[in-house]
Formats: sequence, C-alpha cells, structure tokens
Amino acid sequence: MTGGKGMAKAEAVPHHQPVLYHEIIHALRPQSPGRYVDATVGAGGHAWGILEASAPDGQLLALDRDPQALAIASQRLSVYHPRVILVHASYTRLREELSRLGWTQVNGIVFDLGVSSMQLDQAERGFSFLADGLLDMRFDPTTGISASDLVNTLSEEELTELIWRYGEERHARRIAREICRSRPLHTTVELAQIVERAVGGQRERIHPATRTFQALRIAVNNELRALEEALPAAAESLASGGRLAVISFHSLEDRIVKQFFRRESKDCICPPEQPVCTCNHRATLREITRKPILPSSEEIETNPRARSAKLRVAEKI
Repeated sequence: MTGGKGMAKAEAVPHHQPVLYHEIIHALRPQSPGRYVDATVGAGGHAWGILEASAPDGQLLALDRDPQALAIASQRLSVYHPRVILVHASYTRLREELSRLGWTQVNGIVFDLGVSSMQLDQAERGFSFLADGLLDMRFDPTTGISASDLVNTLSEEELTELIWRYGEERHARRIAREICRSRPLHTTVELAQIVERAVGGQRERIHPATRTFQALRIAVNNELRALEEALPAAAESLASGGRLAVISFHSLEDRIVKQFFRRESKDCICPPEQPVCTCNHRATLREITRKPILPSSEEIETNPRARSAKLRVAEKI
C-alpha cells in the first residue's frame, strides 16, 4: 500500500503514543534506507515513528508474542506496507526471523518490555487486579502455562520463592501461605483479595497485590530469561553504528540491561583482583546512556503508567 505515504505525513504521531516515544525515535535515529526491528511491537506506536522517520525506503521487522496486539498493529501500520513485516514471534527468535528475511544486520532495535496498557485494560487477559478476569497473564494465550496453573499447583515454598524473586515482595511467605490455604483460585479479584488479606491493613504507595501480580506475570512469560537470551542476539545483529534501545519497567529488567551494556562496553571483564587479563573479551557496544532516560513529568501526568519506565541505549562499535 505504497499510496499511504501522504496519510502518514499528515499524522506525525501514532493514534496511541507509547511510553518515551520521542526519546526512542531520537535514540534510534531512523533513516532511509535503514533496516530496523521493533521486538515488542504492541499496538505499533514506536513502529509508526520508526517507519515515518525512515521513509521512503526504511524497513521494519515487527515482532510480538500477543496475536491480538499484532492484529491491531497490522491494521494501524497497513499504511506502511510493504516496508513493515509483522511476525507472531517472541523476541527470543530474533536471529531466526532476521535470517528468514535475509537481513544480516540492522540499524536499530527497540525493546519495550513488560505488559502494555492495552493488555492491562483487557480484564479477560488476567493481567490486572483492578478488573475481574481469569488468572491467565500469558502474552501469547495460545501456548504455555497460565498464572492459574502456577498458583494452584506450586508448593508453598515454590510460590514464596517466585513471589520473592520476581516481585521483590517482602511478604512473599505470608502471601504464599494464604494462597495455598485458599486454593483453588481462578480469578484476578480472588487473588488480589487473598494478597490483601495476607498483607493486612498496611498502607503503601502501590496496591498490595502489585508485586505478586508482577511476579506471576514474569514467571508465566519467562520474561527475565527471555531478555537475557535476546540481548546478545540483538547486539550481534546490529550493524556498526546501529543502536539498541530498551525500555524497562522494573528493577530486575533494568539490572539485566544495565549489566549487559556495561559488560559489552568493556575490553576486559576479568575480576578486578586478577593481575593479568585472560578473558580475551573485546567491547562490542558503547553506552549512550550511562544513566537511564526517564519520562518527563508531563508524560507521567498524561500517562501515569509511564512513571516507572527507564530507557537505556547502546551503540554497536
């Protein structure tokens, strides 16, 4: 649909503007005829900006595990066909999908991690405790285990470890014990009420179920391991001067990104006490952002879900 270029020019930003939209476009510096990857295309907001900025000949590979998100992105980005290729796949398949296209290197890659506003707003997906729905939480509802499977089958010790590790929840043991006492659980409201009961009347800045829901979502979708696998593949896929931009929403993700960028920006990663380098490691990236880029107060005011977002950017040497 090459005739849509004029329509795109008439609308400078996408219908749904994602977190740190302008910062991502500035960081990636899209241009024609570059090749780019949106590894978590969601509703297509960042993809829109990349395709707009890389007109007339820039190309974009857009991946997402969520078939509903992909359908929305496909409709919104149809104006850019055939410059955009949308694929139902996890970003852990980045190498395979690039190989399938015959793309040996790309000029920019963006990851927008975690759950999207669109997914949170769909009660039936089970991501939010603010509306009742089945305890699902799968990014790809066509495969894998659900949150219901975890809360109803794991032992108290396993649940405690999961909620502590992925939710950094100090009441993990108390919450796990209450979950086991109350099984079986099937809905988000059931689980949220159980967490509230376990934690008691303690007043916090966030809802008492927030960290437990985060922990279950991360475990269901294997998010941290997937990120650890995908970052090296993304860095290897960049052309010299290409940029990798990652938006994270909690400390566990941000720590993985920061440590990877720091390690890959050093020539030696031997322990500091070792007198002679034996690792033979060579830097492949240059950190563009030693400290993460945060949303502006104006963005947080218009989109409160942006408040925990952190953007880190690195450039291929």
